[in-house]
Amino acid sequence: MLNEKVFKTQWLGRELSVKTGRLALQADASVLVQYGETVVMANVVQAKTEREGIDFFPLMVDFEEKLYAAGMIKGSQWIKREGRPTDQSVLTGRMIDRAIRPLFDQEDRRDVQVIISVLAVDQENDYDVVSLLAASAALSISGINWAGPIGGVRVGLINNEFVFNPTYEQQAESDLDLIIAGTDNRLIMIEAGANEVPEKIVGDAIVAGMKAMKGAIDLFNELKANITPKTKTEKKTLKTADELAQEEAKKKLLAQGEDWLKKNIKNILFDKIYYTKAERKAALVEIKNQLDQYLFEAGIARNDRDYVSKTLVEKMVDEEITHSILEEKKRVDGRSLTQIRPLLADTSLLPRVHGSALFSRGETQVMSVVTLGAPSLEQSLESIEGRSKKRYMHHYNFPPYCVGEASPLRGTGRREIGHGALAEKALLPVIPTKEEFPYTIRVVSETLGSNGSSSMGSTCASTLSLMDAGVPIKKHVAGIAMGLASNRDMSKWQVITDIQDLEDGDGGMDFKITGTDTGLTAIQLDTKTIGLDEAIIRQTLTQGRAALNEILAVLKEAIPAPRAELSPYAPRITSFNVDPEKIGMIIGPGGKVINRIIDETGVSINIDDDGLVMVCGTEADKVAEAVRQVKEIVHVFEVGEVIKGKVVRLLDFGAFVALNSNQDGMVHVSELAPYRIDKPSDFVSIGDEITVKIKEIDDQGRINLTMKGLPENQALWQSEKGKSSGNGFSNHRPSFGGNGRRPSRPNRFNSR
Repeated sequence: MLNEKVFKTQWLGRELSVKTGRLALQADASVLVQYGETVVMANVVQAKTEREGIDFFPLMVDFEEKLYAAGMIKGSQWIKREGRPTDQSVLTGRMIDRAIRPLFDQEDRRDVQVIISVLAVDQENDYDVVSLLAASAALSISGINWAGPIGGVRVGLINNEFVFNPTYEQQAESDLDLIIAGTDNRLIMIEAGANEVPEKIVGDAIVAGMKAMKGAIDLFNELKANITPKTKTEKKTLKTADELAQEEAKKKLLAQGEDWLKKNIKNILFDKIYYTKAERKAALVEIKNQLDQYLFEAGIARNDRDYVSKTLVEKMVDEEITHSILEEKKRVDGRSLTQIRPLLADTSLLPRVHGSALFSRGETQVMSVVTLGAPSLEQSLESIEGRSKKRYMHHYNFPPYCVGEASPLRGTGRREIGHGALAEKALLPVIPTKEEFPYTIRVVSETLGSNGSSSMGSTCASTLSLMDAGVPIKKHVAGIAMGLASNRDMSKWQVITDIQDLEDGDGGMDFKITGTDTGLTAIQLDTKTIGLDEAIIRQTLTQGRAALNEILAVLKEAIPAPRAELSPYAPRITSFNVDPEKIGMIIGPGGKVINRIIDETGVSINIDDDGLVMVCGTEADKVAEAVRQVKEIVHVFEVGEVIKGKVVRLLDFGAFVALNSNQDGMVHVSELAPYRIDKPSDFVSIGDEITVKIKEIDDQGRINLTMKGLPENQALWQSEKGKSSGNGFSNHRPSFGGNGRRPSRPNRFNSR
């Protein structure tokens, strides 16, 4: 029997369990984590040998949604197998990566792969937090040098009360969607969306969440204490005397290079203010060149000189920049620690498009372009959370020229998906509802230059472009990236505003904050430290608010409010509500009625189940005609209503008049004029347009009309047209059979 071990605890109102020892036994570690009835499997494998020729820790985090987890079969007619990961899968994988990466040995060059697979979902407990916990549990027993375990938790805010790990139903009511991850007392990762929640409350939520994680971390520590990791067999060989001598020579070389760099980095890096990225790159090159010259004069061979430069220069430059910020509060570009680079904002850059804007912060430059479309153009989504629609989309592009590089253009990468989703989340709270603005909205942010947080630049540019397009967003939204300088044990630290290039090294963080003048709308944090404490978090939020206010002032100056009119090239949408029971009348049998209107006018018509009708087209007169026809179909006639209609049929006792495309009424011959007429054909002809008033609607829905008493008909009566010269009354009182009633005249709900 397999040696399965199970660990359980009651955590935040539900049972959290970890099982191991039964599945995927060839992996270094495999766990099943269950919360409620949501089950996630995490598998970890580390390569046995180091990968040569790389200067980074090679971590791969792959997240898989299995549709069977939700009892679903893929909706595509042709493809039933899971394929390319959904954007949500990519974002969940990135979130887990950011949470676990800082705790690995960054000098290790052995590949580590973490694969997280969602096996069952209960549509109550969100799988993303469970997946984060599964990755932590698996790494904790993998035998890999990883400084975990970590915990993770989602924090909601409902009626000003924090709710931990809210259900899907509770999330829909919450003003805050905050996911955090960290160790017992340090925060490593934040992913948050908020409905303009003040910084103080967000800070309180983060601190409360850190305390709430403890139950999960305690369970993983118990797991770690009771599971013996697999023995890792590493190929070990005895080193020859020559190899040992080479290692000793390299150590001496590095010591020689380190000694020179300690004496000279500061003199070169801070001998003047380096205002641009190019100048700072040039300074880095100068350090390398001078080091190379020094080693050359010392008789060091080219390969050895390159080894020293590659191993030491960037690492020691990072250390010097951190030291300068901590000890002298001095930055390479001369800014104060709270100073933002120069800001520029402009709108209406491009003709023909529906809205456009440019935002620059230093050398980071982003152009956002808005396209408005019909409601039918909204995106259909399919995932283990079900099928849904999305009417506001933000897409982010990062071409190689924006960082001065030449490289092949590939498909959209994980980073681009993540940055686009962050800016989308930032603006979502201010996007008007479908009832207020029924358009499908797509914003594309083109990164034209990047030197520090282009995702926050795209947030600002998107705000401007949406307003330029006339989208009635509620408020301006700005974004800023906050950084950190700290020593290894975090005993000294300093928060810095608006980080760029050289300031994102070890001991730093990328703490992105977006918000309006009222509160925050999104946060994203990753860090290259052992984690942040409460003091750092509070200081970052406070300092970030000052930066947001400064940027918001620039955005408001560029465009104070959404434009009153849409671009002349944007489609026009007219929306109105109808009785849901009459939707079938608009559509008609087999779509006959609605398709006729669409073909005649060239518009698109969308009808929601609640009766919201949206008519979209580029020509205002065609939209108006389509709206008129739809409203005619569902119009409810009332006694006393005056209508101009066309005569469509004549009988001896009356004239039938088309009140709209679907319903007729009858004017009895006695109601045609204030004098006697023998036959309706003596007074009107088929095709004549006349003005009538509804006199009566009987219990069968038949409409009786009159022309009498209407000034519009006065001209017809002046010549006493059709006036009878005899005294017969036969045509005024036709015989309809034994009961004296006229034949049934059904309402016409289909066009002729």
